[in-house]
Parts: sequence; structure tokens; C-alpha cells
Amino acid sequence: MEPVLHASHGLRIAVEGCGHGTLHAIYASVKKACEVRGWDGVDLLIIGGDFQAWFPQAVRNAQDLTVMSCPVKYREIGDFHSYYGGSTKAPYLTIFVGGNHEASSHLWELYYGGWVAPNIYYMGAANVVRLGGVRIAGMSGIWKGYNFNKPHHERLPYNEDDVKSIYHVRELDTRKLLQLRTQVDIGISHDWPRAIENHGNSRALFNMKPDFEQESKDGTLGSQAAAYVMDRLRPPYWFAAHMHCKFAATKTYEDTTVAKDISTTNIADTNGSTAKESIEPADIHNTDEIDLDIDDGESAPKQTVATNGTSVLKNQDEINLDEDEPVGGGPALSAVPEDLRAQLPSAFSRPAPPSQRQQPGQPTPPDVTNKTVRFLALDKCLPSRKFLQLLEVTPYAQPETQSTSSEAPSQRPKPKFEYDPEWLAITRVSASDLVLGDKSARLPQGLGEDHYRPLIEKEQLWINENVVKKGKLEIPENFVLTAPAFIVGSPEIVNDGPLEYNNPQMGQFCELVGIENKFFATQEERDERMRSGPAPAEARRGGGFGQRGRSGGRGGGRGGRGRARGRGRGW
Repeated sequence: MEPVLHASHGLRIAVEGCGHGTLHAIYASVKKACEVRGWDGVDLLIIGGDFQAWFPQAVRNAQDLTVMSCPVKYREIGDFHSYYGGSTKAPYLTIFVGGNHEASSHLWELYYGGWVAPNIYYMGAANVVRLGGVRIAGMSGIWKGYNFNKPHHERLPYNEDDVKSIYHVRELDTRKLLQLRTQVDIGISHDWPRAIENHGNSRALFNMKPDFEQESKDGTLGSQAAAYVMDRLRPPYWFAAHMHCKFAATKTYEDTTVAKDISTTNIADTNGSTAKESIEPADIHNTDEIDLDIDDGESAPKQTVATNGTSVLKNQDEINLDEDEPVGGGPALSAVPEDLRAQLPSAFSRPAPPSQRQQPGQPTPPDVTNKTVRFLALDKCLPSRKFLQLLEVTPYAQPETQSTSSEAPSQRPKPKFEYDPEWLAITRVSASDLVLGDKSARLPQGLGEDHYRPLIEKEQLWINENVVKKGKLEIPENFVLTAPAFIVGSPEIVNDGPLEYNNPQMGQFCELVGIENKFFATQEERDERMRSGPAPAEARRGGGFGQRGRSGGRGGGRGGRGRARGRGRGW
């Protein structure tokens, strides 16, 4: 009897938008959606940030609450402490990126990534991990241009500025992601990549979120750093949150006709029939009527391909400002002869042509071959909100092979959760550029891809010898308590801030990759910082202190529609 060929399993993934302190509800929703889909569970749950906002999640105790960026009236101990303390365990492997409402004192201990609780993994400021061969890149924080080129200067005790600036994306972390030269499968960010709204049904988005239209016109909607990383890595999927709404888009790059078709797999829908699932995940309709269609039933606007490799929307009513240029495309001829111009003062000299600065991360490396990115942003977990999506993913670069077996496998194998060798090499190269705790320090400038490439290749050899060949790629389940867990019945609002802890996970990771643990501080150093107190808040133009930026924010408060002006999510 000839063996029956069974296609290899895809990774079953659930994606949720903003966490907003609803872990119990999120896990219950995933379980219910899996039942509708006919799955026995998922291999991975991805949460798009704000993991602990408003009912805090990675908040371990009342002290963590004091350094979370939100009004005191919204500070409540959520359900995370039960996962952190061990009385509850996450039913699915969960990974998340940081947003702009986090217990930064906790996440700071895990800058390179690590477990915040058993089975719940924080991706760190930036990271690449692998699960069952699927490569997942993540970046935490939101975009604030005035902090982008600054070092990570925040260190406990935080002042009012630090509580906010600590979650702003930094150039160093973005630079590391822009050094990747091979294909990833999934990208995650809290903030949307800038201008992604132009690749979906922007009119429907603006009808739902009116203030977004002007920001889109101004070119300020979303994160510039996330846009750089998306355009560099071009993963088949990119997930985000932050805006408290569901929005789908498709960004297509040049050479779309040769884009590799993502493998399909037969699945059973809820009525027992067989359906063909392509790159667009199938609908899941549960009793709460959560629409999980990745494309919202709307076709993406027609796109044209830009010369820089990114797709742009062609406005049919656009006025061509180049129509008066010479046909040859060169500069217009001057009426002033060159010999006469040479006799004029220097102020009359012909201006130098503007320099064409290349977008960071471009050109895309040859091993990054995907040309179509499916973007999906999801809402927060509340009734009647579109906050959850199930899909099945296989590695984009996976060889077209099939396993041979005479019978179907009785159960799905547990995928390995691993470090990514290329990312570990990049981490070794960039470790010396990390500056901590000094706001006046100048961050070492990026030296360009040509400079870093041979250094990364050299470090890849080190990683292969010292990590890969020694069987140390699998991420260890090494969670330990640092701060004490919240005790139910204790006061939730306190005046004492959190203490700084040396997280053993950080030390073990730095030892694995052979870098200095710059986050380690002796007890004497930590005590001295606490005695000295927080640094003075930065004086603002026009007098006063505190964080710059417009007041208000998306979300319009707790669960609002986002009609208030502002670049943040509430505060």
C-alpha cells in the first residue's frame, strides 16, 4: 500500500489587538473561536501591545501601577498578577510587544525579551524569534520623533517625562531590525506603520475615526520607524493595534507578478464542509458576532508601484506638478550665461541640487523575496469589538516538501520556541552601542549596512559555534519572580514607586550571546539612585514642565471612538 502524503501543519495563530488588562477574557475568546473553527487550540497567541493598559496586565503589584502612563482614576490591578504569581497559567503560548500603556518598570527588566509569566513572553524593545520555523519580528513602543535618536536614558526612579518617553521607539532598536537580510514571516508593532492607511479602505477608516484623515494628509499617522522596518522585511503578515479599531490593508511592492504564493491548506469550516484557505484567513462567526474577516469584506484600492519599491495609491484627480518640466527631465535652461554668472557674487551662484537621501533599510536584500504584505490592525477586547483573528501560517521560505506517512498524525506536534541565529548575531554587534541611564549621552550613530554586514557575518559564525551547535537555540522556560506579586485585598493605589530588580533572565541571555549585561546594578547603586530621586522634568517652551505633545489622544478616554485630538492613546 502506497503511503498517504500529508502536508505539513501550519502554525495555528490567534491575533488580538490591544490587551488592555483583559487576559481572562482574551483567552476565553480564543477558546470560543477555536471551537467554532474546529480547532483544539492554537499554537500561539499574539497580543499587539498595551498589554496592561487601563486594567493593568504586566503590573505585578500596586507599585508598578505608579509608573504606568495613565490617569490615577484608571489604575486598577487587573488579572495579570494571578499569572505572574502562578495561581493561573496561560493556556496558550503568548507573545506581545510593548505599547504606550505598560508597567515599564517590569518590562525594562527584559529589554532583550523574556518571560513576564509562565507561557507569556515579552518581545523586548525589538526582537526576532522562531516558533515551529515561523520567524516573527516585533518592535515595541510608539513613534515620537523628538525621542527617536536619544539613548535609553530612563532608569528608576522615573520622573514624569520618563514614564512616557520610555515607551518611545528608539533608533538603535530600529537600526537592529534594519540589518536583517533574510525573510521573516510575521511582523508585529503596536503603532501602525506610517501611511499604511493608504493601502486599504481609508475612506471607511476616516468615517470611523474622523481625526485620522487630517493626520493622514499631514503624513503623521503612524510610526515612521515601523514603516522603515515593514519596507525592509516585507513579511507576508504584519499585525498592529494602538488605534482601537479593525483595519486591513494590502501593501504590494515591485515585481508583484513573481511573488511567491503562500501555501494553502484544506480546513473544515464550521458546518463540516471542506474549504480552501489561502493567505486570507477564513471567516469565523461566533455567537458574539465578532467579524474576523481579515479584509473586512472590502477590496483594497487599486495600487501602482512606486520606484522606491513601495506601492502607492494613484489619485486620478492629482495635479501633475512636473508637467512644466523639460521633456528630457533635466534642469531648465538658465537665461543667464555661465561666464556672466561667474562674475556675480556668490549669492547668485546656481543652488546645488537637493540630495536624495535613501530610505533607511533600502534597498531590500535579495533574500527578502516576498512582495505582498497583508496588514491587519485589531481593536481591544470588548463586547461588539473586532479584536480577534485566527489564521494558519507556514514559513514563507519553507521548502516545498511533504512528510510521508501511512496514517494521519493523531495530534499536532508542539512547535519549538527558539531564538533566531541571525538576530543573536545582530545583538552581539550592536550591544556596545547601547547607552543606559544618561540623558546627555550621545548615541553612537549608525554606520551603514556596508559597515555592519561583515561584522554580523563574523558574529553569525560565533553564534553557530557557541549556540546552534551546542543545542542552545530553544528559549529556556526560566521565568522567576522578581517583584512580589499583588496580594488580593491589598490597597491598589499607593504612593511608593517600584524598585529596580536584576532579572536573572537578562543575565542568562547576555551570557548566552556573550555580551555585557549593562542592566545589572549592585544593590548599592540602586539604593543611591532611589535616594537621589528622579531627575528634574524637562522645562517646556512657554514655561512649565511635563511631556510635550498635544493633549487628549486616540481612544477618547476609556473605550471612546478616538475623536479627541492627540498623538498618544489617551495620554
